[in-house]
Amino acid sequence: MSLAPRVALSQDFLLKLGKLPSAMHARIVKWALKFQQDPTAAGINYETIKGARDGNLRSVRIDQDWRGIVFKPELGDIYILLHVDHHDEAYRWAERRKIAVNPATGSLQIVSLESVDELPPTGASVPATQANVATADESVTPLFASVTDEQLVQLGTPVELLPLVRRMCDERDLDAAQASLPLEAYEGLFLVLTGDSVSTILGERETRVNQSIDTANFAAALDSAESQSRFVVVTSDSEMAEILNAPLAQWRVFLHPLQRKLAAGDRSGPVRILGGAGTGKTVLAMHRAKWLAQNRTVEGQKVLFTTFTRNLALDVAQNMKSLFMDDAAINRLEVINLDRWVHRYLRGKNYEHRIIYKRDDDAWGKAMQVVSPKLDLDEAFYVEEWERVVAAQGVQDLDGYRQVSRIGRRTILGRAKRDLVWPVFEEYRTLLSSKRLKDVDDAYHDAAQLLALDEAPAPYSAIVVDETQDFGPQALRLIRAMIAKERNDLFFVGDGHQRIYAKHRAVMGHCGIDIRGRSRKLYLNYRTTDEIRKQAVALLEGREIDDLDGGRDDNQRYKSLSHGPSPEIVDAPGSQEAVQVAIDRVHQWWGDGLDPSRPSVCVMTHTKVIRDQVAQALRSLNIAVSMIESDTADSAVNDAVRVSTMHRAKGLEFDRVVVLAHGMLGAVPDDSDLAQLVYVAMTRAKAMAVLVR
Repeated sequence: MSLAPRVALSQDFLLKLGKLPSAMHARIVKWALKFQQDPTAAGINYETIKGARDGNLRSVRIDQDWRGIVFKPELGDIYILLHVDHHDEAYRWAERRKIAVNPATGSLQIVSLESVDELPPTGASVPATQANVATADESVTPLFASVTDEQLVQLGTPVELLPLVRRMCDERDLDAAQASLPLEAYEGLFLVLTGDSVSTILGERETRVNQSIDTANFAAALDSAESQSRFVVVTSDSEMAEILNAPLAQWRVFLHPLQRKLAAGDRSGPVRILGGAGTGKTVLAMHRAKWLAQNRTVEGQKVLFTTFTRNLALDVAQNMKSLFMDDAAINRLEVINLDRWVHRYLRGKNYEHRIIYKRDDDAWGKAMQVVSPKLDLDEAFYVEEWERVVAAQGVQDLDGYRQVSRIGRRTILGRAKRDLVWPVFEEYRTLLSSKRLKDVDDAYHDAAQLLALDEAPAPYSAIVVDETQDFGPQALRLIRAMIAKERNDLFFVGDGHQRIYAKHRAVMGHCGIDIRGRSRKLYLNYRTTDEIRKQAVALLEGREIDDLDGGRDDNQRYKSLSHGPSPEIVDAPGSQEAVQVAIDRVHQWWGDGLDPSRPSVCVMTHTKVIRDQVAQALRSLNIAVSMIESDTADSAVNDAVRVSTMHRAKGLEFDRVVVLAHGMLGAVPDDSDLAQLVYVAMTRAKAMAVLVR
């Protein structure tokens, strides 16, 4: 009994499909669905492409004008939809493409021969301004002179593109060739530039290069991790329909090989994944939750996906439904932000206190009346001591305060002074309790204590945590208490550069979460252009960023895959002028008439007052406005301009953004919280950004 043909889609095919007008998109989807059902049907006429370098490429008629390009090798019953376009454009695309198996990695690669064809003969004089990667200065040392051809191929460089790589002389040449290089090759070459050795890069990859590769076995190559980052094998009509009807939501289908490796498989304990903005941390977390729900849950248990804010949890819950999960797996997954989980859990335990997230001014003012006159300490000291030491570390009594670590606090307190300080915090808690109020950190502590006494079976088999940097020590201790220490228990993703909620840093190891040997980092930014990324990173220059576990993190290997215009920087003399800049840019963009593919636009502000002013001004111009609130998921439909505070836009992305940061930067140069907030806002942009200072 012969197996049914395997039909696959390339990432390029879906990118092209997503940019087509709706009528043409619908026609091609209808054709592709029929093709997937039986690519050998008599009605599908495969035509040879004259002038094609690859004899396995065929043209398929869609209608009188449009053609699909299909890879159909002689061996292996596979059919890959590669491209779709008007007749002449489709043929030109195919004439300069080749599908090959990398002889070192075994991955299937689409090789663009255009860049090689355009290279001048070796030794030819080329103007320095020519828009290719050749160099006019023969005295310049080639960028990868110390890397052998064998090593370049092992990094993922197609053999046909070795001449292109050999002519590179600086990082700009590498960026210019990015569109021609497979992702693993571009990433590997970039990491070589940052100082990594080829052996180190290869050692961290899933694919091994010391294996025997059959370069004619395209079917086997399709199963490699690198291949799956650009091709998807479709196994059913319903899956095909879901992919084709949302072709731009490629995060559901294509993962970087490292992301795919981290999303699946068993882990011996807690895992921490770091990565700058746009590197796909949340996407990885969702795929990990999907794998766990489908493969590692037991009767009566679920996988918990938690994050910091409610609106981000709602977005994740909405997106999880589009990850091709069956109903049984969906029912084994729970998505909820941590605060809401704590409210629900404590209410179920008849907890009598209401949780507060800011200091109660009345209770605090009365507590300050018991300050000892023997100490020359101002109120600011007590505020920080409460937030950074007492509440954050769960100190409950005088003995605990005597022993707690105060590393990072400038004022040294011996035992006698601590005894004099403690009554202020004790009084504050007593006053809160009399009003049936509880500080959020104390509520986390109470929940963890109740969990320790709870004899009921643990409700979760695994917990996936997004935006880890925004959780303080008590939140992390609570998460640790929510699940037993076992395989696949905890999976954290985060980035210290984006900490905008936590009052101070938490060290995972101090919270009972041991990630030693189970920590990785994502380097490639899939969302933001490199120009926007560089401007955003510059905001944090000179600031020390932690790695969530007591070490230091940096952006040395942080790189974006796309390019575009540099962010526009506007200095506004006042808040009204800043708002006017936002209105002018939105009016300019929203009037482009790009419906239905008009760009998504968001204006982000520091305060709700300014946010509301922007919304009112836009509405007065008859521009539809959608407010991003704490209790609603963001819509993917671009029928309105989004307006949001910077905090609420966390975790979201838009084509173009205006960030109103008037008065936030420069006036307080050492305020890393404000700088990190603007960094987060800037990196929501995919293509264009305006920063108003």
